[in-house]
Amino acid sequence: MAPAAGNPRNRCPYRRLVDWLRSQYLPCSICGHNIGYDLDPRHPLSFPLDHEKPLSRGGALLDKANARAAHRRCNSSTNLNLERRSRRW
Repeated sequence: MAPAAGNPRNRCPYRRLVDWLRSQYLPCSICGHNIGYDLDPRHPLSFPLDHEKPLSRGGALLDKANARAAHRRCNSSTNLNLERRSRRW
């Protein structure tokens, strides 16, 4: 049987993980402020699932221990900081 095509973030296990984390109404794990869980997903203060250990560095996509709540803006700025701190070859 061939593996399912497409983005793994669109599949049921990932959606369940996002729904589980959203239902807890946790504050942003990066800045500590409240997250607007009812905001449009494109809003900078809305909720996206963040991975404590980035997937690019070996973090697990579906691990609850690796999932955390964050503002979209905080999550994006953290990713930029990781890129800036990366080793230059």
